[in-house]
Amino acid sequence: MQKRDQIRILKELLRQLDEKVNVDAGVQLKNPVDDYTDRALATEEWQRFFQEHPHFVGLSGDLPETGSYLCIDDFGVPVLATRDPEGRFRAFVNSCRHRGTRIASEPRGRAEHFVCPFHNWSYSNTGALRGVSRERDFGSVDRASLGLIELPAEERYGQLWVHPQPGGRLDVDTQLGDLAPEFASWEVGQQRYLDETVLAKRLNWKLANDTFGETYHFARLHKDTLGRIFYGDALDYQTFGRNHRFVFPSRGIDSLRGKPEDEWDVENTTTVLYYIFPNIQFAVKRNSATLVRIYPDPADPCDPSRSLTRVSHYASEAALDAERDTSRTVIDSNNVYDPTARDGNAVFSVEAAMEVFDSTVEHEDYRMGESTQRAAESGALDYLVFGRNEPALHHYHNTFREALGRPPLEPVEGPRREHTPGAG
Repeated sequence: MQKRDQIRILKELLRQLDEKVNVDAGVQLKNPVDDYTDRALATEEWQRFFQEHPHFVGLSGDLPETGSYLCIDDFGVPVLATRDPEGRFRAFVNSCRHRGTRIASEPRGRAEHFVCPFHNWSYSNTGALRGVSRERDFGSVDRASLGLIELPAEERYGQLWVHPQPGGRLDVDTQLGDLAPEFASWEVGQQRYLDETVLAKRLNWKLANDTFGETYHFARLHKDTLGRIFYGDALDYQTFGRNHRFVFPSRGIDSLRGKPEDEWDVENTTTVLYYIFPNIQFAVKRNSATLVRIYPDPADPCDPSRSLTRVSHYASEAALDAERDTSRTVIDSNNVYDPTARDGNAVFSVEAAMEVFDSTVEHEDYRMGESTQRAAESGALDYLVFGRNEPALHHYHNTFREALGRPPLEPVEGPRREHTPGAG
């Protein structure tokens, strides 16, 4: 992120905090609850957004060396992603060309070749068919035409992208739009994969995304966790086509007061969260990142009431080295930012940050989402209201509606004024 953008964002956040105001979209919108319960809509979304759309599936750190592989089973097509001997990221349908059996079953690992467990056909991590069991009895096989089916795959800005259809169009710069140069500046390709949390919940996949649509609930729902770390009632928000950037301040932003602007930095004073259409929430720092991928439940993707969330955590070697340094104080999960820390900087605890994020989302945010799902299914509600201070929810839902050829969300009518007899 360019310095001028950081300064503008930090000035805006400090202004909101000083004036005790929040971001303002200027209007309230009505979101029909049918968007969370309609099976026909869920079926259309699964086809358009998951079967026919490119997917951001991980970071370069998920495939740290040649021979690394990653299995993905979240959008219908079983995917085997590899890093070949030349270091190139590639993706294939994880299916033997003989009888269609899955050839890699572990979620991730390292392998130069893969052997089908059914009849021992073998493939290299470039997708080439290398061995056919008892070919003399089976009959001759054209190995050149029976390699693994390759999928469009691209590695850009430390991100791994795959299209689930062999003939699908994949252009990462088009998907990211004006955000592409900004992602390049974060250098997340240098970060290492740490761990993943999987949340299978009874809520619509869009409701799960709604969790990340505003922060002013921090002081209410998360008063004992995130509310102690962040100011929730301030937000800098900007759209980039179907994507957006969402920046909110930690309590460390107060350390900027009185400092020259050329010393300002969003790194230790805010959280920068990107939404990437249609299902990605991506929190980024130079030394850490959290990738949230949200899907309809792959077991029944047309069931609007269930979803699957994968939360993957990454960190740089510098962050991990700092945590190993016992001469520094590593704070606990209830105080991830300490403005009194040495040199005025945050002391980063990788494990604490992961625990706070995962437990807060699962036990607080998603619990609210499941409650909303039940209310939507009850038939008692017609619509939910998105407030003026929730522009990310406005944008997020309207991008889906536009992509499906549906009209935008309708504004909430203002309160009616009673007419006084004799008044003009």
